Amino acid sequence: MSTTAPLPPSGWRQRLPLIVIICVAVIGAILLRDHLSFEALRDNRAALLGFRDANYTLTATIFIAAYIAIVAFSLPGATAATLTGGFLFGVFPGAMFNVVSATIGAVLIFLVVRAGFGRAMAAKIDASDGRMKRLTAAIRENEAPVLFSLRLMPVLPFFVMNVIPALIGVRLSIFATTTLLGILPGGVVYTWVGAGLGEVFARNETPDLGIIFEPHILGPLLALAALSIIPIVVKTLRKKETTL
Repeated sequence: MSTTAPLPPSGWRQRLPLIVIICVAVIGAILLRDHLSFEALRDNRAALLGFRDANYTLTATIFIAAYIAIVAFSLPGATAATLTGGFLFGVFPGAMFNVVSATIGAVLIFLVVRAGFGRAMAAKIDASDGRMKRLTAAIRENEAPVLFSLRLMPVLPFFVMNVIPALIGVRLSIFATTTLLGILPGGVVYTWVGAGLGEVFARNETPDLGIIFEPHILGPLLALAALSIIPIVVKTLRKKETTL
């Protein structure tokens, strides 16, 4: 009795999850913008705290699932979600919930993009000229330090940093590890801001999200980013020495 090997999925089937993500992202940007915001958190804080006190485990589970969905579908409200994590759960375990959820969401969209485009898109990038090609070449040559540095100091949008590594073939383990460690410092800072929202609400004020740019916070982040690229500098200098 002969068996027939299953046919590989067609291009559109591979890209269907990505198409779904894009559609949900567009719909979410239109319908959820006013519901995933600081104002929504402020207006519903009493109900949220009451639900948390009565159902802590369920609240944590719903929060983590919602945060993962926000990142995976690139929905608006990631900052508000981070503040909510601090407001509901404190710096710890709030920071852990925030960072782990963001990492899982990033990994999901990374996998979807990698499955949907694969080598075809990587070949197109290689054939292109300009900034994108230089960036991808730098990441490929020094995956871990470059990705870690870009996560620490997000010069590119979070969504873009989830997509580019998938298109150029970065290993999943490297992507997940650098994402988790790279967003950890900023995640802790914003969770800390969220943990103090009770006093902010009492004064009828808005949180200072620019705190990340304060010298006592920005300085250590810049130092970490500089340390992360030292291996790249050393590697470059060694290459120059060998060519002399």
